[in-house]
Amino acid sequence: MVASAKLEMASPERKGLVPFTRESLEVMEQHSAKKHSEEHKEDLKPNTDLEAGKELPFVYGNLPRAMVSEPLEDVDPYYKNKMTFIVLNKKRTVFRFSATWCTLSPFNSVRRTAIKILVHPFFRLLILISILIDCIFMSMTDLPKWGPALQNTLLGIYTFEILVKLIARGIWAGSFYFFGDPWNWLDFSVTLFEHISRYSPPNFISIFRITRNLRILKIIPLNQGLKSFVGILIHCLKKLTGVIILTLFFLSIFSLIGMELFMGNLKHKCLRWPQENETETLHNRTGNPYYIRETENFYYLEGERYALLCGNRTDAGQCPEGYVCVKAGVNPDYGYTNFDSFGWTLLALFRLMMQDYPEALYHQILYASGKVYMIFFVVISFWFAFYMASLFLGILAISCEEEKQRAAEKAKKIEPELQQALTELQEGNKAAETKTTEIEMKKRSSTSMITSLDMLDDATIRHKEELRKSRKRCPFCWYRFAKTFLIWNCSPCWLKLKEFVHMIIMDPFTDLFLTICIILNVHFLALEHYPMSLEMNNILNIENQVFIGIFTAEMIFKIIAMHPYGYFQVGWNIYDSLIVFHGLVELYVTHCHGLAVLRSFRVLRIFKLGRYWPTFKILLLTLGNSVMALKDLVLLLFTFIFFSAVLGLKLFGSNYKIYVCNIDEDCQLPRWHMRDFLHSFLNVFRILCGEWIETLWDCFKVAGQFSCIPFYMMVILVGNLLILYLFLALVSSFSSYKAATTEENDEAKNLQRAMARIKKGINYVLSKILCKNQNVPEETMDNKVKQSSSSECSTVDISISEEEEMVYERGKPKRLKNGYGRRSSSAQISRDSRKRKIWQNIRKTCCKIVENSCFKCFIGLVTLLSTGALAFEDIYIDQRKTIKILLEYGDMIFTYIFILEMLLKWMAYGFKAYFTNGWYQLDFMVVIVFCLSLIGKSREELKPLISIKFLRALRVLSQFERMKVVVRALVKTTLPTWNVLLVCLMIWLAFSIIGVHLFAGTFYECIDPTSRERFPISEVMNRSQCESLVFNESMPWENAKLNFDNVGISFLSLLQVATFNGWITIMNSAVDSIGVDMQPNFEDNIYMCCYFIDFIIIGLFLPLSMLIGAIIANFNKHKVKLGGSNIFITVKQKKQYHALKKLMCEVSQKPVPRPGNKFQGFVFDLVTNKVFNIIIMVLIFFQAITIMIQSDEQNPKIDIAVYWINSVFVTLYTGECVLKLIVFRYNYFTNGWNLFDFMVVVFSMTGLFLPLMVGYYLVPPSLVQLILLSRIIHILRPEKGPKVFHDLLLPLVLSLPALLNISLLIFLIMFVYAIFGMYNFAYVKKEAGINDVSNFETFGSSMLCLFQVTIFAGWDGMLNAIFNSKWSDCDPDKINPGTQVRGDCGNPFVGIVYFVSYILISWLIIVNMYIVVVMEFLNIASKKKAKTLSEDDFRKFFQVWKRFDPDRTQYIDSSKLSDFAAALHPPLFMAKPNKGQIVAMDLPMAVGDRVHCLDILLALTKRVMSQDVSMEKVLSEVESGFMLANPFKITYEPITTTLKRKQEAVSATIIQRAYKSYRLRQNDKKTSDIHMIDGDVEVQAIKEGSYFDKTEGKSTI
Repeated sequence: MVASAKLEMASPERKGLVPFTRESLEVMEQHSAKKHSEEHKEDLKPNTDLEAGKELPFVYGNLPRAMVSEPLEDVDPYYKNKMTFIVLNKKRTVFRFSATWCTLSPFNSVRRTAIKILVHPFFRLLILISILIDCIFMSMTDLPKWGPALQNTLLGIYTFEILVKLIARGIWAGSFYFFGDPWNWLDFSVTLFEHISRYSPPNFISIFRITRNLRILKIIPLNQGLKSFVGILIHCLKKLTGVIILTLFFLSIFSLIGMELFMGNLKHKCLRWPQENETETLHNRTGNPYYIRETENFYYLEGERYALLCGNRTDAGQCPEGYVCVKAGVNPDYGYTNFDSFGWTLLALFRLMMQDYPEALYHQILYASGKVYMIFFVVISFWFAFYMASLFLGILAISCEEEKQRAAEKAKKIEPELQQALTELQEGNKAAETKTTEIEMKKRSSTSMITSLDMLDDATIRHKEELRKSRKRCPFCWYRFAKTFLIWNCSPCWLKLKEFVHMIIMDPFTDLFLTICIILNVHFLALEHYPMSLEMNNILNIENQVFIGIFTAEMIFKIIAMHPYGYFQVGWNIYDSLIVFHGLVELYVTHCHGLAVLRSFRVLRIFKLGRYWPTFKILLLTLGNSVMALKDLVLLLFTFIFFSAVLGLKLFGSNYKIYVCNIDEDCQLPRWHMRDFLHSFLNVFRILCGEWIETLWDCFKVAGQFSCIPFYMMVILVGNLLILYLFLALVSSFSSYKAATTEENDEAKNLQRAMARIKKGINYVLSKILCKNQNVPEETMDNKVKQSSSSECSTVDISISEEEEMVYERGKPKRLKNGYGRRSSSAQISRDSRKRKIWQNIRKTCCKIVENSCFKCFIGLVTLLSTGALAFEDIYIDQRKTIKILLEYGDMIFTYIFILEMLLKWMAYGFKAYFTNGWYQLDFMVVIVFCLSLIGKSREELKPLISIKFLRALRVLSQFERMKVVVRALVKTTLPTWNVLLVCLMIWLAFSIIGVHLFAGTFYECIDPTSRERFPISEVMNRSQCESLVFNESMPWENAKLNFDNVGISFLSLLQVATFNGWITIMNSAVDSIGVDMQPNFEDNIYMCCYFIDFIIIGLFLPLSMLIGAIIANFNKHKVKLGGSNIFITVKQKKQYHALKKLMCEVSQKPVPRPGNKFQGFVFDLVTNKVFNIIIMVLIFFQAITIMIQSDEQNPKIDIAVYWINSVFVTLYTGECVLKLIVFRYNYFTNGWNLFDFMVVVFSMTGLFLPLMVGYYLVPPSLVQLILLSRIIHILRPEKGPKVFHDLLLPLVLSLPALLNISLLIFLIMFVYAIFGMYNFAYVKKEAGINDVSNFETFGSSMLCLFQVTIFAGWDGMLNAIFNSKWSDCDPDKINPGTQVRGDCGNPFVGIVYFVSYILISWLIIVNMYIVVVMEFLNIASKKKAKTLSEDDFRKFFQVWKRFDPDRTQYIDSSKLSDFAAALHPPLFMAKPNKGQIVAMDLPMAVGDRVHCLDILLALTKRVMSQDVSMEKVLSEVESGFMLANPFKITYEPITTTLKRKQEAVSATIIQRAYKSYRLRQNDKKTSDIHMIDGDVEVQAIKEGSYFDKTEGKSTI
């Protein structure tokens, strides 16, 4: 309290907390009226720290009790004149209210009471508890008797809340009013509908009750963190608008193409051909309009639900003998999978893009249409899906970076204020209190998500500070208790014992011993398996007791050495004590029934390694702090999942009960339904995991399409948005991880000390043993040195070795064997030198040969030929004798060529240089493979050596620089992450051990051999009953192929779960399991699904973000080393990168001059008008709509109408082409887009008239529509399409060189694995995932299989087929026609290694592909934000300059400067009015008031980079670059500048005005003088007149 009071006095902002009175309201009204009269614009913005819902910053000091829940003047300067006031509750939460308009007075007692109720923390707590209770009741299918009464009570609470808010805030839609908050609108609507449902007819009750589920979302406004995250995600959605539109555009285009290619094809089935005696019957059946339901005449594969599809192409599926391929029946998958209309095609392609069960759709189309259409699926499911995912990830990554930058800026602004307040506070406080206050201030200032993201970087420091703070918050009595009972300093003997134990337990060898014990314990935990012998079981029990004893002794010794108080101050010690406590409890309750699950917690001992493994410790700490910092986002994701589950339950729960017979013949609920909350939750979780199409089909059957599709799309899109944002936030936190900078704790240092002592001891022993061998004669050592140096055979080494040898020969002892020495003659020396020169010349010649570009091209061509030859060695090779002989001769020729190349390189480079180069080592290995394969062909017993021929393809890596670059980059980004990979494997090991404890031996089941279905538990309960069932033979007690019987197979099962392939089958087996040797029962153990949910979250999602974050960190590090360039491209491709950038940024064509002819000029104006281009685009879209409205088996009249519509479009496009040819003449063909349009017109006219001559069978009518549809890509033109599309395509185009290199490597790896699969799995029995389309019989089919594995689709089915290795599953003696190979069994071990290795390699490469594109996104975004200029900006500048200076004089008139600056592109762009800014730039001007191009460019560059350190360097580069581009620069002498000219103009204006006023004054003076003179003359005249009159009068008299 003292500290807070002092801070309150010290803080200057404390004066802002002033009670809100009537005088305050009057002052605000006066200021507001004055402001409106002056119409003054303020640049103030709301303070983010003082937003409504956040806590008042700590710099305002302690809040007096008198000001709690009372109106106060707004402390935010922005709201000074906004007619608002604030109210603070006990927790310092800011509530902002409006003081006027449609509300009671702030001084009204009723409103004050409502405000006090509203801001009270207990009121919010009451609402929160009510919502949580309501959520529980919403998740219940059957309510208890007192449920309706409680619901009425909750409704009364919600109604009271709305009334309180209405009174406190007022009825209006402005800011801080009740209806100004969208969440209040939601609350009001839900409550209103709930009141209506109480009195509405029964038919409408269900509709209104569904809206009641929206009340779950009311949790969001009650939590400021959730509310801020919703705002961030809405901001992300705004940014994703362009991506969503582009995705829908591409999906629509591909859907139209799919309709034209596959419409009606999936109805093609194999129909039994009628025999002579059944022709009439079958004819009658086929003529029946309800024939589609008569399925007995179709051909079905064994175990398949749907009839076999077929096609009329040679590469399509063929019908067996006795069947013919006809179009009959319904489409597969209950008729929901088809391309017969635009809607169903769009759904099918959306499924392909999301990669949900794509292998089934592949097989269906390839069976019905042919394997050539696999190209279509490669484009959709790989490239298109990859590009769209990259776009979403890129935009979300940019949003994450923006949030982090805002957090950093906010921290910079807050830090000085905090430091100032702390400085003033430290004058009268102790150091401990100061630290506590600092931590409190940091904590209270981090109320938003942005600050929490910023705090991820210093998570460790914050953890320590909070730990110290928590210690100091204890009451004083606890310190006295701890000092008395937890600090043991009772006697000198005890202190001596303590010192002795401390010396032992803190010794480095003790830590080494404990680390070894932990590793051994983990090893023993991994040894458990099923079935396990009794001896092994006893060994593991004894081992468990031993390690529990060791860990208990460790805990006791450390407590003695550190006191209990000191021991439990360390977090790792608390963790160790929990491990010991669990182990001791387990020993006593292990025999109790139902508590055996405690064994699973033994895996927690694995994480004891974090104490001695710094990387493990830091990653776990970072993971924990990241999750804590993102807890609001995690809570938001869980809230959405809960809301979706409840909504699905209310929408479809009753439908699953009523229409269950539509799904199952026995009217039993399937596994995946929404009848109760648990199954609805599991269904939503499955949808978020990417598997939704099968459950969507079931939903169609029970609820219809119009209600299911919106629900599923909502879950997929919103859920994936939340998951991706959370994933990117975690990746961003882990990307800052640096293993080299992590601080090691005492235990890790002790391990290093222990290992250093061991090494020192080993060296000492070795030195003692080998001490006699240290006195070696010098001559022997010299000989050794000489021998080693002579082996260095490089060209450079030749001269060195000659000199060394000559010196050695001269210095050699002159003696022979007989004791007499002699000197070598000069003739011998000269002969030796000549020989060496000859050898040197030979090596130089060899070096020239191997370095020659023609030789390299020849070797590259031979490498490609030798690699391509492998593709012909399929199962049909024995039937193609000629090709087989050619391949045998080719193998020998290739072998000799590569051996010759190797010998040439040995001679050219020498052995040392050759074998120290990794690529040459790879070439040497490939040569060995060639030799071994030839040896294998010569001898029958060595024939297995032929199977290693697939390694020959690896030689391609060393021959092409693009692949070398990718391999080097992958090594650089992947190898440093081995520590992180080990941590991920440790997490997987923990889940594998848990899986063994839970499910080992429980996946066995009794199978009926005839139906291959499981016996119900009513007939068979256990293994003994299964084996006692004897009909013809005993029933098989079979185990699932994927199970958890040991750690190895558990890893494989978890890999299938991680890739979401076959994981449903594994989870179903776990859910049905009962126990060891017990027959499984349907969903008997439903809550075991929690194991798989936990693994997907903890074992997959978190480690994946951890590993990818480490890869990105290495990627960025090596990118910085290369100067910011992409690490996946070569030096030549960097030039291509800049060329692509230039191509995407500059205008594609030069402007065509307007013709002089009047008619041509009129047509030119017509075709170059924007309206004309818009009309053409509208025609293109109308043509696309004509395709959309078509369907299969439509009315023939529609076909005729479509034909004439296509004719009209062809005519219109032809007219456009003719008009442009008339205007542009030869210039028409200089533009690529015009050439494309011309080809479209030619081909469409050909496709329109050719069928009339050759028939529609050869030229389908859809061909014309596809050709015309191709014009829709005009929307992607940089000049004419939307700019947002151009911005989204730019990162992909700039990444194309790197993506091309990575794709080449992926293709090579697929090629190698395809050849290996052909050698090992070509004859595997066709079942599960291996069929007539996907198999390893030929190279094409193998590539098809590997493409599926690349996108993680269907590899579980292929592996299941390869698992058939027993007599019961396959026939090892089966005769395969056309070959000598027998059997159709697989090799499970080879299959596991094959698929697992390929999945890991392909995943690693694809992850780097995503990183390349996303980093390009971030790179472009950072350049846009940074005040720097690139080549593109200067290029765009000169493009605009050409329009204002068509004659290339390098000058423009100063009067055009304003228009020129407004026509530029950002960041050089200057919006109008800009004349003042142009004058301020002080541009030099030449004669004629002209301004030079370079002067304008330099001035604009200075304006943009005014605060950049590198501005001078950029300016010099700009000037030098301009001089190089314009060597004949027009020199000039500036006579003035824009600023001087403006000053002159202003001065002239002032002078003119002064002169004018002077002249006016002079004129006025003259005018007055004239008037005076005129008056005098008139008076004089009058006087004279009167005088004359008088004279005349006198004279008359």
